[in-house]
Amino acid sequence: MSLIDLNAFDAAPLQRDPFDFLVVPGFLSPQALQAVNRDFPDLAGPSNYAIEDVTNYGPAFGQLLEELNAPEVAQHFAAKFGVTLDGAPLAVSVRKYCEKSDGNIHADHWSKIITTLIYFNEDWPHEGGRLRMLRSKDDIEDYTAEVAPEGGTLLAFRRTDHSYHGHKPFVGERRIMQFSWVRHSRMSQYVRDIRGLTRRVRRMVKAV
Repeated sequence: MSLIDLNAFDAAPLQRDPFDFLVVPGFLSPQALQAVNRDFPDLAGPSNYAIEDVTNYGPAFGQLLEELNAPEVAQHFAAKFGVTLDGAPLAVSVRKYCEKSDGNIHADHWSKIITTLIYFNEDWPHEGGRLRMLRSKDDIEDYTAEVAPEGGTLLAFRRTDHSYHGHKPFVGERRIMQFSWVRHSRMSQYVRDIRGLTRRVRRMVKAV
C-alpha cells in the first residue's frame, strides 16, 4: 500500500501569491505517518543530512524514499507547476532538530527547480518553526501564508529569485524531509562528486 496520496496532491490548489506554491495536508495518512516516524533515522544534532549519508532508518522510511523517487511523482509535480523535470536529478535531505539560527529568510539556491518539504511531527503547538511564504527578503511579518510543520503535510514551491520564505525561531525536534529537483549542471555534478568522495573517506576512516 502506498504511503503517499497523489490524489490529495492533485486536488490541492496552486497558490500564486507571492510565488507558486501549494500545501497538501494529509499527503501522508495518519497510519503512514506513524509507520514512517517509527522508522525515522536517528540523527544527531541540528544538521541537514544528505540521504546518501543516512543508513539507520527502517523499512517504512525506505519505502517513502522509493515512492518519492518514482517517475510518476515527478510527472505530477511537473504538471502542477507547469515545468519540465525530465532528467532533473532529485536531491533529498533529512533533518530532525531545529536550532535558534534556523529559519532565516532566503529564496533557495538557483540550482533548485522545485523545493518540497514533508513534515513528520504529529502536532505543532509552537509559535516558532511555522514556515511563511514572504513578499520580501526583509520582513518575516510580511507573508501571505504560514504553514505549521504538522505531520503528513507537504509544502512545495517553485524556486524563483523572489521565492522568499522563513520562519520564526524554534529550538527542538522538528522532523522534516526536503526533496528538490535540481538543474543538471557542472556545479551540481561537482557537489555530488564531492559528497561521494566524502562518504568514501568516512568509510575508510571507520575501517581503520
